[in-house]
Amino acid sequence: MDCSVSRRKPQLLVKIIMVVLLIAVCIFFLKQTPGFSGTNVFAKHDFGVTHVLVTGGAGYIGSHATLRLLKDSYRVTIVDNLSRGNIGAVQILLKLFPEPGRLQFIFADLGDAKVVDRIFAQNAFDAVMHFAAVAYVGESTLEPLRYYHNITSNTLVILESMAKHGVKTLIYSSTCATYGEPEKMPITEKTPQFPINPYGKAKKMAEDMILDFSKTTDMAVMILRYFNVIGSDPEGRLGEAPRPELREQGRISGACFDAARGIIPGLKVKGTDYHTRDGTCIRDYIDVTDLVDAHVKALDKARPKNVGIYNVGTGKGRSVKEFVEACKKATGVDIKVDYLERRPGDYAEVYSDPSKINKELNWTAKYTDLEQSLRIAWRWQKSHRNGYDTSLNIHT
Repeated sequence: MDCSVSRRKPQLLVKIIMVVLLIAVCIFFLKQTPGFSGTNVFAKHDFGVTHVLVTGGAGYIGSHATLRLLKDSYRVTIVDNLSRGNIGAVQILLKLFPEPGRLQFIFADLGDAKVVDRIFAQNAFDAVMHFAAVAYVGESTLEPLRYYHNITSNTLVILESMAKHGVKTLIYSSTCATYGEPEKMPITEKTPQFPINPYGKAKKMAEDMILDFSKTTDMAVMILRYFNVIGSDPEGRLGEAPRPELREQGRISGACFDAARGIIPGLKVKGTDYHTRDGTCIRDYIDVTDLVDAHVKALDKARPKNVGIYNVGTGKGRSVKEFVEACKKATGVDIKVDYLERRPGDYAEVYSDPSKINKELNWTAKYTDLEQSLRIAWRWQKSHRNGYDTSLNIHT
C-alpha cells in the first residue's frame, strides 16, 4: 500500500501543475480581452474621442464604414455574429489599427438581449451605426419570418440598450426598398413608402420603431436609405466576399465577378419585360466609398432631438444590361448572359433624388463612373480569389 501511495503522489503533482498552467493560460488570454480590467479604454469616455458601436462591422458595408471611422480617428467597437460577415475583414482592420483603444471586435448575436445589454454596460459608446441585418430581397421572399425577426427584433434590442445606457446618437442603415415601386421617379424622401417585399417591409418597421422612440427622447437620429451598393476600398484592403451559399441571392456585381472568374458558367439576368428602356430593371448604383462617407457626415451632423432622413444615391438610374456591359469592360471578360423570368419581389425602376443630402449634409457622390467602380472591385476580387481567409471564419 505504501508503494501505491508513493506512485500516486507524482501523478497527482503533475495534474496539479497542469491545472495551474491551464489557469495561467486562461488568465493570460482573458487579460488580452477588452473589458477584463478596469483600465479598459473602451469602458470610459475620453475627451475628444467619439466611440462608435458598429453593428455588422464584419460585413461588406460595415467593414468599409469601420475603416473610414478609424481613418478619421474614431474609436470603434464591432459587434457581429459572423453569420454574414467575415472575420478576415476584422483581422485586416486590427492589423491596420493595432494601437490600444482604437478597435475591438466582439463576437455576439444582437438577438440576445442579455448579451447586448452587457456589451453596452461594459463599453462607453457615444453613438451607434446599425448595419447588422440580413439584406437580400430574393431571400426575404423565401424566408420572410427570418427577415422580420432579424431586422425588427434586433433593432428593438439595440434601441432598448441605447435607452437604458444613455447612448444618444443612432445612424441607421436603411434602404430604398422601403419605398417599394413608386409611381414617380426620382425618389425623394417624401415619396410614400409602400414596400413590396419582406426585406423592405421589415426595414420600414424598424424605421417606424426608431422614429416613434425618438419622439420620447432627446436622441439624435439619422436614417440613410441607400440604393444598390457596388465597389470596394480603392486601396485594395477590403472588398465584398459573400458566403458561397449566398451567391444566388447576392448583388449583381458579385454575380458578374463570379461569372468573369469562371466560378459560375454565366450571369443570370432575371426579368427582361419590365417597362424600362431596354426591358431590364433600372437601379441607382452607389459606390461603397461614397456610402460610408455619407454615414460619417451624418454622424458629424447628428444633433439631439433632431431626426434626419436621407436618400443616398447618385441620382442616375442604370439598367441591368448597362451594368453588365460595364462589368464586361471592367473585367475584360465577355461574360455569358442568360435571360430568365422576373425574380419575386423585384421592382422595375428605382433611382434617387439626392438633393436633400447634398444640401443638408454637404454630401455628393464622387465615385459615379460605373465602370471605374467595378474595375476597383474587380482588382480586389482577382487578388482574393477565395475572398477572406475562410478557414478562420466562424459559422453560427
